[in-house]
Amino acid sequence: MGKRLEGNGIYESSRMIMPEHREAMLQQEKEQQRKGKPILDEQAIEEIVRTLAESYHEKTTVDLVVFSPFDDEHYSGVVIGINQSRGKVNLLLEDGEKEITIAEIISANL
Repeated sequence: MGKRLEGNGIYESSRMIMPEHREAMLQQEKEQQRKGKPILDEQAIEEIVRTLAESYHEKTTVDLVVFSPFDDEHYSGVVIGINQSRGKVNLLLEDGEKEITIAEIISANL
């Protein structure tokens, strides 16, 4: 019994964790997995804009990778509108439309 009370023995022998502490631990683990947005050079940005414009004019399908802090989002559709003043692009997907911020696009391929 004496060894349990020495050092970290009290916490190691405890098998219960409060729900609030468990939630805080899970939230902290999730925050550690957060990633930063990659910095694109000028040439990569121009290539993305050119690909979006080509999809718009030719009505071809474009595959986009959009930045998200935890998992990047992938979309495939046809560009139906580009609003340069707002920095947004409208994409026609199989299940509807999606408005995407151009600055959040990591890559675009035809």
